[in-house]
Amino acid sequence: MSTHYDLIAIGAGSGGLSIVERASEYGAKTAVIESGELGGTCVNVGCVPKKIMWYGASLSHSLDDAQDYGFEVTRGKLDWQKLVAKRDNYIGNITDWYQDSFLSDRGIDLIRGFARFVDNTTIEVDGKIYTADKIVIATGGHPVIPSHVPGAEYGITSDEFFNDLDERQPQKVVVVGGGYIALELAMLMNALGSEVHLLHQGRTMLRKFDGMLRRALRKQLDDDKVFINDNAMIDRVERLNNDKLNIFYDDGSSIGNVDSLIWAVGRRPNTNNIGLENTDIEVNDDGTIPVDDEERTNVSHIFAIGDIIGKAQLTPVAIAAGRRMGDRLYGNKPSRKMVYDDIATVMFTHPPIATMGLSEEAAREQHGDAVKTYTTDFVPMYHSLTRHQVKTHMKLVVLGEEEKIIGCHMIGTGVDEMMQGFAVAIRMGATKQDFDDTIAIHPVSAEELVTMR
Repeated sequence: MSTHYDLIAIGAGSGGLSIVERASEYGAKTAVIESGELGGTCVNVGCVPKKIMWYGASLSHSLDDAQDYGFEVTRGKLDWQKLVAKRDNYIGNITDWYQDSFLSDRGIDLIRGFARFVDNTTIEVDGKIYTADKIVIATGGHPVIPSHVPGAEYGITSDEFFNDLDERQPQKVVVVGGGYIALELAMLMNALGSEVHLLHQGRTMLRKFDGMLRRALRKQLDDDKVFINDNAMIDRVERLNNDKLNIFYDDGSSIGNVDSLIWAVGRRPNTNNIGLENTDIEVNDDGTIPVDDEERTNVSHIFAIGDIIGKAQLTPVAIAAGRRMGDRLYGNKPSRKMVYDDIATVMFTHPPIATMGLSEEAAREQHGDAVKTYTTDFVPMYHSLTRHQVKTHMKLVVLGEEEKIIGCHMIGTGVDEMMQGFAVAIRMGATKQDFDDTIAIHPVSAEELVTMR
């Protein structure tokens, strides 16, 4: 005996929830299968808890800045348990809403358990069989720990950072990685008062980002006294009797009495152990699933969205892809497709980074001398009175005589909130002249984008 649906999504993260939401609004009978917490990585161990911790770290900087504005502020000790408890309560409210309102109000069935394909149309969950006209794989990804390093298992990933560090703040932290997760965690822990050591292990920090952003962030890391080791590789990790760690590098050096080793060296798609071998679905060597411009796999009624397709691994992208898919499949809107170009994104470092389109390096590689850049850097008004000097850097990358904007890159206070509006204009094909013709709002940092010379 099996239960049949119009559409089943495997995974109740951003992508899976979005497709069943939109499909159900058009009258489709839908279900979503999930073995863990609703909301996936973003809600539980990603964007949401990270942003709350980022706000806490920003307040730490603001307490210091307040003294420079004339306030008599006594800097107290951070109550780590209180911060974590309030963060977790906020997340709990979101996951409760998903189950109590989001799914039930839309008539979406929640199937609890781990899904495995039996064949191209059949899924088994804890001994029960489900079939569907259309199946969407939205299982997301997971952070990895390098298995070749002896003792690597004594470290944690971003998952454990948000799940397990409840009791006390680690005072001495080693973060391994050069991507946005490593840098976000390193800078927020630094701002909250931990001693932070950042290891890039020979890789370029933010290697796909514009060079201006890399240089500006590196200077801020140095100014904030994050200890950076660019080239040393971890040779082995040893756990002491007091649960602290000694970390040994391949150059003979080491660092001892480390409270927490955080691996942020990459993520892999959750496509193992879901029975893909029982289907005709093609899978790449890295575990990603190839799809066409409608997120359709080589099996015509099976789709894949989110991190597992190896494109833009961002929560809003998975949401947009899911909603557009619902419009196409059930809303008679065949042209509603996800376009993976010109996606704006923000990295919540201190200060934040906002970026969209081509870096200067990538633009010159593609278009050569037809590329021109406009740049500015300045101390924003807020920091004109503070000892903690945080500069803002901005760059526009333009193409051809028309000077169409093909890249926008910013780092500085408030750029995370600036980018959304500018992203609309750039996606609509804005030129440098369009920006020039826009009257500036004064005095704000964003006016610099429309007054560059």
